[in-house]
Amino acid sequence: MKMNSIVNKYLFKEMLPPFAISIIFFTFLFLMARILLITNLVVNYNISLPKVILLLIYFVPYFLVFVVPMSIMMAVLLTFLRLSSDNEIIALKTGGVSIYGLLPPVLIFCLIGYLVTLFLAVYGIPWGKTSIKKLTMDVATSNLELGLKERIFNDSFKDVMLYVNEINLKKGELIDVFVEDKRTENIISTIVAPRGVLISEKDKLIFRLRMFDGRINQVSIKNKSVNSISFDTYDINLDLKSALADTKRKWGQKDEKEMTLSELRYYLINATDKNSRYYDALIELNKKFSIPFACFVLGILALPLGAQLKSSRRSYGLIVGLAFFLFYYLLLSIGYVFASKAYYPPVLGMWVPNIVIGSVGFYLLIITAKDLPVRIFMLSDLLTYIKSHFVRIS
Repeated sequence: MKMNSIVNKYLFKEMLPPFAISIIFFTFLFLMARILLITNLVVNYNISLPKVILLLIYFVPYFLVFVVPMSIMMAVLLTFLRLSSDNEIIALKTGGVSIYGLLPPVLIFCLIGYLVTLFLAVYGIPWGKTSIKKLTMDVATSNLELGLKERIFNDSFKDVMLYVNEINLKKGELIDVFVEDKRTENIISTIVAPRGVLISEKDKLIFRLRMFDGRINQVSIKNKSVNSISFDTYDINLDLKSALADTKRKWGQKDEKEMTLSELRYYLINATDKNSRYYDALIELNKKFSIPFACFVLGILALPLGAQLKSSRRSYGLIVGLAFFLFYYLLLSIGYVFASKAYYPPVLGMWVPNIVIGSVGFYLLIITAKDLPVRIFMLSDLLTYIKSHFVRIS
């Protein structure tokens, strides 16, 4: 019993360093995907550094939900790869410790990862998504230019089409402005101006677009007449509330990822129509539990993968481990797509990856415990044979 306790503590401590390194490395990779967005916000749109840092913090829970199971797998895999290469597993077996005897520290490690990931999925992601929405709203109300893009037609405002050829953020000017206004019944107004500025009224969520030295062309559909007016200064109000009202799903109410666990359950119980949003909510509810459970699935899979390898195949073991990990998330993505289209139940779509990878993991664990070779590693010999045969022919 004392020996098992010593071995458990030893294995647990061995898994901590690769886990920490994996967390930092994979989180960095996820954040790198946002580098272009961040650079664009800071350089081109003059977003303050504190807001950029807040934006990154709000994104972190979403990243960690995927990073923690990945890091759990890599920590267990790297630990048992080292034990295998240093022949410590053989020494433990000689001392009477079986592969099953090495499971307790791995399961405890996976349980901690599961609880952390579950907390992030249930509380972290809704908090992050809601905070991102609030921050985006704050930025939008303080600087509408962020929502505009050069040489792209903007139809965010109801019955108003806005086109800007160039945005001078330093001077706060819009160059070569084109506006199509259909807010007056039976009249279409087209405004063209070489220059304009945006004046905000944050409290009212209203922006006033002031244009200079332009022309207004009004077409009356009812009377079939056209009027043309030149102006020195002309103001047009852009109601941000109406723009947001057109995207109720995005702004007026919480989407599935912003809902807490209780809110998801309440929505599903009281939903009268099983539409696309119903299936998205059901998928999100199951994801909150299936992805954290992947800590157990991937952790148990990593143990036999690491224990089966010799020192000469450590790099191959890492490739196989990453391949299984990518396969898991491929199954998860496929499940999400088919479940959202109601081709099969969302419960099945979100849990099939755990069932498939978990079955492979238990199979490999049983084979490893019986000291039988795992046939999956014959792939290495096959690849070597194909490579040598190809070189010989060429």
